[in-house]
Amino acid sequence: MTSEIPAEDRKRNLKKDLPLTLGISACYLVLSYFLVGYKTDQLVLISIFNLLYYVSAITRKFIIGFSIFIVYWIIYDYMKAFPNYNYNIVHIEDLYNFEKSVFGIEQAGKLLTPNEYWLLHTNSFLDVLTGFFYLMWVPVPLAFAAFLFFNNERRNFLNFLLTFVWVNLLGFVVYYLYPAAPPWYVQQHGFEFIAGTPGNTAGLVRFDNFFGIELFKSIYSKGSNVFAAMPSLHSAYPLIVVYYGAKGKFRKANIFFITVMVGIWFAAVYTSHHYLADVLAGITTAIIGIFSFNWLKERKPLANFIQSMLKLIS
Repeated sequence: MTSEIPAEDRKRNLKKDLPLTLGISACYLVLSYFLVGYKTDQLVLISIFNLLYYVSAITRKFIIGFSIFIVYWIIYDYMKAFPNYNYNIVHIEDLYNFEKSVFGIEQAGKLLTPNEYWLLHTNSFLDVLTGFFYLMWVPVPLAFAAFLFFNNERRNFLNFLLTFVWVNLLGFVVYYLYPAAPPWYVQQHGFEFIAGTPGNTAGLVRFDNFFGIELFKSIYSKGSNVFAAMPSLHSAYPLIVVYYGAKGKFRKANIFFITVMVGIWFAAVYTSHHYLADVLAGITTAIIGIFSFNWLKERKPLANFIQSMLKLIS
């Protein structure tokens, strides 16, 4: 651990940092305005960042480390400015036919995709359960990262966040190489490609209707790209949590993590947000990302970066 910096010196350092943090915040707002337009989310983000940076030494260290996740969020948001369907053909009918041929379920003499099968067998219990599972894909990784930080597992904290972002970047590459429509798109629009199609709650609308709310509607109205179903990164995230949970020997917590992971995998298909092929691709992306990151972190550039970040947050 680093020695404690005297209060007066700390105040002087923070005053020096003020132009930098305000400048970064202003540049982010300006760039965001021109790329994706103004949104209140952007003000919330920079407010949280600046508040945590200046409120105390421990929150400053936390937000510096957590800025790795913020970078991911900004990249994801900016994808709206560069729709993947502008760069490659969107796969709609061929992906649907592949899903049916490999994972098809026969019912009443007709071959159905798993999504179509569950669309015929919905019930309120599964609607609510899958909705709760799908809500966990963000809070669980964030809470796990916060636990690692405040439990003084700073190296695992950084490795977890960097793995999370690395897996996302790998997934983003596939998004642009292989734009793919989700199952709900076929259910609502058939096999015709319609550029600029807005996000849709699909089967999660049943969760909203059950509770009389518009939670998922508000979430999916902000989606960056409808044609980014392959791979399912929703399916990748919980696997990363389970991996680092196992490394940290959080045995009881990992029972919860594994339950959430399997629940999200099922929910993705049940709610028609992803094909089973998308889920398997997401799992594969997570595995590739974890192993490749473990290799990269032993190489000098990334090892030096991690060591520099550790000094800042320890």
